[in-house]
Amino acid sequence: MLTKRIIPCLDVKDGRTVKGVNFLNLADVGDAVALGRKYAEDGADELVYLDISATFEGRRTFTQLVERVAAEIDIPFTVGGGIGTMEDAARLLDAGADKISINSAAIKNPELIDGIASKYGSQFVVVAIDARLTDEGVWLATTHGGRNMTDKELFSWAREAQERGAGEILFTSMNHDGTKKGYPCDTFARLADMLSIPIIASGGAGSVQDIADVLTAGRADAALAASIFHYNEIPIPVLKKALHEQGVNVRV
Repeated sequence: MLTKRIIPCLDVKDGRTVKGVNFLNLADVGDAVALGRKYAEDGADELVYLDISATFEGRRTFTQLVERVAAEIDIPFTVGGGIGTMEDAARLLDAGADKISINSAAIKNPELIDGIASKYGSQFVVVAIDARLTDEGVWLATTHGGRNMTDKELFSWAREAQERGAGEILFTSMNHDGTKKGYPCDTFARLADMLSIPIIASGGAGSVQDIADVLTAGRADAALAASIFHYNEIPIPVLKKALHEQGVNVRV
């Protein structure tokens, strides 16, 4: 049985970690490298850094940050945000990132998945899907931080991403993001039935039980969260000990 991973997510704006609800009302929660180092020391399995200030200046700042993270932190980390071309991916991988995450750009240009996977390998490519459940009961992928709805249906898009060479799917429920009311476990279980690549669950963690549920009933391979770690509501060692006691296979 594969070990389940716990992954703090750090949204980065101008080199600082920020956090909001549904990507709005951002508050500064600390230096991105120092916070990442703390999480690594606490037992995080991986980190995700998302650049949410993707102007040219933001990209340059973010590349420098990635170099600092690579130099100072000894666990794998994924970077995303504003990656729209092969050159963007190359720049961040060359700066030391272990994986890159693509989202809106992959929807706009699905061949980007093929290109990065064929050049670097599937293990370097995480396709992030921010999906919203419509009133009609259909999960549709969104772009631009959940603001723009697309016609791409979650399950068919996830399958296409896998076929194009994605090594992992990072699925965020926009209905649940930042609410701390749990994950849509049935949706994750359906994805797990359909895909052969790992699934990272994002959006909705508010308690140990929420994370235990998505890793067991939801059959996600990893749980990604932000607020509960940033505000020390559930320290990583406490979370992992509780998961281990429930029989979830985590590295403690």
